[in-house]
Amino acid sequence: MNTPIKLNQYNISQLPREIKRPTYDRSRLITGIVHVGVGGFHRSHEAFYTDLLLQSGDVSQWGICGIGLRESDRQMAAILKEQDYLYSLIVKHPDGNVETKVIGSIVDFLLGRDDPAAVIERMAAPETRIVSLTITEGGYNVDPASGDFDAANSDAVHDLQNPQQPRLVFGYLTAALRLRRERGLPAFTVQSCDNIQHNGDLTRKMLLGFARLQDADLANWIENEVCFPNAMVDRITPVTTSEDGEYLKSQFAVDDGWPVTCEPFCQWIIEDNFSNGRPEWEKVGAQFVTDVTPYEKMKLRLLNAGHSVLGLLGSVFGYQTIDQTISDDLFAAFLRGFFDDEATPVLDAVEGIDLDQYKTTLIERFSNPNIKDSLARICLESSSKLPVFLLPTIRKNLEQGGPIDHAALVIAAWCYYSEHHTDRHGNALDIVDEQKAALNAAAKKTSNDPLAFIKLQSVFGDLAEDTRFAETYEGLVKQLYSDPDVSILMRQVSG
Repeated sequence: MNTPIKLNQYNISQLPREIKRPTYDRSRLITGIVHVGVGGFHRSHEAFYTDLLLQSGDVSQWGICGIGLRESDRQMAAILKEQDYLYSLIVKHPDGNVETKVIGSIVDFLLGRDDPAAVIERMAAPETRIVSLTITEGGYNVDPASGDFDAANSDAVHDLQNPQQPRLVFGYLTAALRLRRERGLPAFTVQSCDNIQHNGDLTRKMLLGFARLQDADLANWIENEVCFPNAMVDRITPVTTSEDGEYLKSQFAVDDGWPVTCEPFCQWIIEDNFSNGRPEWEKVGAQFVTDVTPYEKMKLRLLNAGHSVLGLLGSVFGYQTIDQTISDDLFAAFLRGFFDDEATPVLDAVEGIDLDQYKTTLIERFSNPNIKDSLARICLESSSKLPVFLLPTIRKNLEQGGPIDHAALVIAAWCYYSEHHTDRHGNALDIVDEQKAALNAAAKKTSNDPLAFIKLQSVFGDLAEDTRFAETYEGLVKQLYSDPDVSILMRQVSG
């Protein structure tokens, strides 16, 4: 094998012809977008769309500067800097075809831990027109009891007292917007790219909640001047593995310290609501609409809920990945039953979308044998996900007299998963959840109180008080605890 060449701007002309690479002049790019939270999804999605747009013509004002606010971002910052902010995107098709391209839209990276002033200045710079975010559900600092900004969080307390040394993204945004107002500059757009329903509305609420505590006049300016477009984002992007880097070395003799793998499907539906201009992402496949709500509800309650259905049931059964789980006909049929019988009847009409085809496409995407999306990743922070992805479907069906059995079995499996931390064979499960201890404690009471798990109000609210759900769930969880082979109950529920 040839000695791999390091991926960087100097070596880009030496890449094999099979690897697509930027044809635009990266040295001319202006940082119009500052992005907080540069992980795999940002690099397979927003940065990918932006790279496509930059390839299409003279739109050099839309380069991206990445921002890391956590110590864990340091490795990403170092690797990208060493590679002149280039990275490989490995797109894996279901038929085994693999496309590899180098993305060039990111042109800089700053670490807030090292120099918060530099991050604030970059956000406040005249050329910055959008600050976008992928900070995960936990990054929005929502008080679970009230739904408001959690001012008691230790980082929030610090930021309110130290406005020039912030830790939370809202401290940075507030400091940068203060500078823009003082300098007579227009506000930038704050654009959430996180997988959260009404992500723009939530971002707005949290930022105003913080800003009002620090500077009421500035908060009023932000309320009037800053736009927060809602968006629906979609592209399955598994965690990068060492095998991905080895693939590039063995196939192309290219050394990339942190490539990204993803599926070919990609979707971005954006509310057309921006403060100070925007890229014409619609030229490269994004869709701008006046109301994102029906699209995001469709995605959250089908794709994301479907992931959780497979993730929890598959984990307890003993499977490791999404494609392995869905390749089992029983799991595929159960998922389609959940889609058709429980999720679809309580969705809004979605203009331009054939829901039957969308659901069929989802199952095809989940079946992609080249996207080894681990169930452990899918089940990460389930206590934040299921209240958004699954519980609204349950509540709507309870309200309308619709079926709830598929979803109730998923909750019962989650209870078993949370108590035992093992699959049905006794193999340990890697559980990462901020409420892991509370979930475990509640699940452990199941033997004495079959409803103990769903009485955890921080997750389920008053769901245990609904007689129909309580009876359905109790019957399923008792059976599951007597025999943890979920396939028996899946056949029972599927009829």
